[in-house]
This record gives sequence, C-alpha cells and structure tokens, in this order.
Amino acid sequence: MDKIAALREKANKLPLLPGVYIMQDAAGEVIYVGKAKALKNRVTSYFRGEHLPKVAAMVSHVDDFSVIVAASEFEALMLENSLIKRHKPHYNILLRDDKTYPWLRLDEREEYPTFSIVGRTAQDGARYFGPYGGRNVMHGIIDALAKALRLPACGRKFPRDIGKDRPCLNFHMGVCDGWCRGEPDGEEYRRRMAQAVQLLSGGAKELMAQLEREMLAASEELRFEKAAELRDRLAAVKELNNRQVVLKAARADTDAVGFCRSARCSFVVLHYAGGDLAGKDLEQMPEPMEDDGLAVSELVRQYYTRRGAWPRQVLLPAEIEDAEPLAQMLSELAGRKVELVTPQRGVKRELLEAAMRNAREESLRAESEAERRSKTLEWLQKMLGLAAAPRRIESFDISNTGDFGIVASMVVFVDGKPARSQYRKFKMKSVAHQDDFASMREAVGRRLAHYKEGDEKFSPLPDLLLIDGGVGQVGAALEAMAEQGLPDVPVFGMVKDDRHRTRALTTPDGREIGLQANPAVFAFIGGIQEETHRTAIGYHKTLRKKAIGSGLEDIPGVGPKRRAALLKRFKSVKAVAAASEQELAAVVTKDAARAIYAHFHSERED
Repeated sequence: MDKIAALREKANKLPLLPGVYIMQDAAGEVIYVGKAKALKNRVTSYFRGEHLPKVAAMVSHVDDFSVIVAASEFEALMLENSLIKRHKPHYNILLRDDKTYPWLRLDEREEYPTFSIVGRTAQDGARYFGPYGGRNVMHGIIDALAKALRLPACGRKFPRDIGKDRPCLNFHMGVCDGWCRGEPDGEEYRRRMAQAVQLLSGGAKELMAQLEREMLAASEELRFEKAAELRDRLAAVKELNNRQVVLKAARADTDAVGFCRSARCSFVVLHYAGGDLAGKDLEQMPEPMEDDGLAVSELVRQYYTRRGAWPRQVLLPAEIEDAEPLAQMLSELAGRKVELVTPQRGVKRELLEAAMRNAREESLRAESEAERRSKTLEWLQKMLGLAAAPRRIESFDISNTGDFGIVASMVVFVDGKPARSQYRKFKMKSVAHQDDFASMREAVGRRLAHYKEGDEKFSPLPDLLLIDGGVGQVGAALEAMAEQGLPDVPVFGMVKDDRHRTRALTTPDGREIGLQANPAVFAFIGGIQEETHRTAIGYHKTLRKKAIGSGLEDIPGVGPKRRAALLKRFKSVKAVAAASEQELAAVVTKDAARAIYAHFHSERED
C-alpha cells in the first residue's frame, strides 16, 4: 500500500466531529494545521482526487497526521489558532511576525504623568490608547498634543527637574507653559493631561465647548490675559482635531476587509470611524493554498488577535463557513459584540468594494516590485560571478566608541527585501579593545557556530555575505568560516567613498567591483549597507544609554553631553566612580567634577 492510500485509510476512520488536524512531514515537523466541522470529511479530501498545485505540494510532503477532537466548532477554532501560533507551519498563512501596532501608555497615578510608546498593552493599571500605524505617527501625535495644550515636549522629568534650570526655548516661543518653573502647578498639569485623554478618546467637541465656556467666563471677569491664553489653546485644539484623522483608526466602528489572490496576495483592512476613512493596514503574502473563504477567515483571525483592537463590525469580501465561531472569538477578545457581515448592496457594500479595489492595486504594485527586485538580484549575480541569484543576503557591521560597547549587527535580506525578524545582534565577548577585524571574526564565527549547532534562528546559510569594510574585514569573515569548517559562502566587502556612500564591492584579494554603472544594484547595495550600519549604531546607542542611566543620570549638572564625555574618557561608570576629583575636572567643569565625586563618595559611605 502506497503512502497516500495508507493516509486515506487512516482518515476514513476519523469521526464526523469538529476538531483540528495536524499534518507532519517525514522528520515529524508540523507543516500544516487546519480545523474542520467534520474531521473525517475534511481530512479524507486531501488524500483523494487531484488538487491545486499548492495543496498538492503540501500533500506530497505529508508523512503522517494527528487529530484533536473538540467539543464545538468554536473550540476547534481556538485550538487551531493556538497551534498555528506555536508551530508556525510552513503551509499555513502566516502574517509577518515583525509588524507591531504600538500604543500610547499613560499612568495617571503618577504626579506628573507622561505619554510613552509601547509595543503592547498590559494589566498594570495604566491607560492605553491605540493601536496606531507606526512610531513616527505616534511621536507626531504626542508633539501635536503638547503644542495644543502647551504641555512639555522636552526631556525633563517632573517634579524632579522643577527649578533646576531655566525654561527652554519652547517656553519663550509660547508653545509650552514652562512647567519646569513650578508654575502652573501639578494640579493644572493633571487637568491638561485629562484634556489630552479627552482628545484621544474622541471627546474633541466636548473639550472645545469647555474651553470656549472658560474663555468667555474669563473675558466677562475682565481676565483678558487668561481669556487670550484660552483662545489660543482653543484654536490649537481645533487645528489638531481637523487633522487627527489617524487617531480615529483606533476608535473605528467599521472595518472593511479586502483580499486579492495573485502571485503576491494582498490583505487590506480599511478602518472607518463615523463613516470617515481613518486608516489602512496592508499585509502581503505568497498565494495561499486555502480557498478565498478559508484564507480570509485565517487572515482576519490572525490580524485582530495580534492587533489587539476590535471594531464593532467587520465587512468581509466572501462568505466564510466559520463566521459564527470567529465572531464569537473576536467578541470574547473585545469584551463586547463584534459582527462579521458580507454586505451585498448599499453603503457598506461600497466600503467593501473600496477595500477590494485597494487589495487589487496593492497586489499589482507588489508584483511589479517583485519583478524589479528579481532583476536586480540577477544583475548582482552577474556582476559578482555567482552561480545563482542570491536569494538570501546577510550583512555585518561593527559599532563601538573606543573600547566601550563593541557590538555587531547582522541584517538579512530575502528576495531583495529586509527580513527584520531574522536580524541578529552580537555584543562582543572575546574582544576587549577596539579591533574591527577581531570583532568581525567573532561576530561571523558566532553566527556560523549557531548554524552548525542546529539553531533554527540562524538557518539557512546565506547565498551571499556582505561585510561593511575592506579586505581586512572580509579576510576576518573568511577566517571565521574556515574555523567552523562550513561550505564556502561568497564574501564581499562594501567600500564607501569620501561622502560615506557605498561605491564598490571588494573581493577577498582586494579587487574592486564598481557599482555606479548599474543604478539599481548601486541603490540596493547602498540600502543594505545603510540598514546594517543603522542597526549596529542603534544597538550600540541602546547599550550606551543603559550604561549612562546606570549611575550618572541623577547627578545635578551632568547632562547628556557631559555623561557622553565621561564615558568616552573613562569607558565605564565604574571607572568614573573610581576617578579622583582632579581626574574628573579634566573632562568636565570643576563644579560638575565636585558633584560627581560627592555623588559616588557619599554612596560608598552609606
């Protein structure tokens, strides 16, 4: 009996009950997870008749399967969702795991609460607003709120920094009320923050009416200066309200889902708040093996459980067989009713068609972009004399300040696009002093050692390895490769010109390959080098920030520039603490040196 016949016979013995089925390959890896109203009917369908190429490819790899019987279709849906998250099967639709939806966090229990940007909500007693489309958008929101309500937008912390220094330029420009002076007081600060919360919660009209009443009252009481201040604040709030469409996406009451099946499928969600378009999200993926109904169901489930915010109604482009349990799942997660609707006519149908139109346009654009990236990789292959177009490219860079915080970044490009979830960062373990060659040898060696040990996070090996630097750095990478005894991977160095732009690739023997003759390759390699450098610098700055904040931040008179100068000179906070007052005075002013010495000296005596 052949394999398919044996699997079909096993499937015929399954019950006609709801549940989840788990397909495994010959190595025992989970390659697909699905749910079914009736397990026998669904699973046997895979092992009889002909299938579309995607399904046939999956079935050809199935060596065995197992099932879990569920009490209901809803329980099967929840179980399938959990198993897909855990196993990330190759043949299931998987949304990108590097996309996050940031939130604004505000802890109103603090004396002077401030907004911060976080990746997810938590049960910590704070208030959360969002999610929003990106961190740049959120920084813009915070700045706009600060300007509208004349709140501080500087890095000072209150009440700690009240009265410590003169007000900054924002106060003199009239965009901040100068809270660092101690006036207005904390009570007024909290009242302004409550108004910011009101704006974020959709209460702009109520806030404008309140400000107008206060302005008129101040005018009637002949407090004209206060009335003018309230007038300006009212105008700023009106301006913010007129352009805060992006904020409405977090309070969307209706989402319209678009899905386009093609070589590069697009899943689009348009957010509508009060009938107005407030935002758009896009996910793209290879064509799934599921039919449109199953694909939309899986995408909707993953999207909303990851996003963490739910509208009251979701408009779907196709009828889905598990609409009822999916709506129940989303409703339970939202804590209120969430409807799933497939409109056939009227205004809701028009909203849905707009989402479908967006999905089609995004797929067409993605296909043309994919073609351009593929052509660029072919050109790069010819320029470097590679056996095949490099589908996976890895790039390394080193960052440090003297001997402090020596780190390396590894960025990954797959099919010409950054695969950020596969980026890796290394903090040097064996290199104590600045040595780019030794640092590169360690970083590449550790990456290859992880692969050799079977670490899936470092698999597969790249088709092309790019090193930020010249022949010396390339040689260090080749030495690491030889030490690990792994198959040769083509290695080239990325060389910059006087303006810090990538001008050429260098071979291990020092021969340079110019890039300017091909603008597409020139831009592509330049983008890789810039991304690698940015990642390394970002990691280095994070380590420096942690080091700076570990003992110098609270010393009066020691700001960011002086902390940086101290660390550059002494390399660590421990060395700063051990320095004499005279040694410190060689780097900062005498008053600052005295304050630093007293800070650490008094700490030792406690």
